Amino acid sequence: MAWLFRTAMVLAIIGAVNWLLVGLFQWDLVQALSGTDPFRASSMFSRVIYSLVGLGGLYLIPYLFKERVEAQR
Repeated sequence: MAWLFRTAMVLAIIGAVNWLLVGLFQWDLVQALSGTDPFRASSMFSRVIYSLVGLGGLYLIPYLFKERVEAQR
């Protein structure tokens, strides 16, 4: 199940980094990769929320590389 945890973490981090790009630069990486217009207009409130989600994803990166320690009883 460690592979599932790592896969979920990678997907969450990629999504969070995409939202950070939207929040800071109004540029959507997913739309750019799919060939559509990568720029999106957003309100200031939504850009703040997107940026916070992105920073949360960046915070998770070190946990992706830590070894999972099982509780010993």
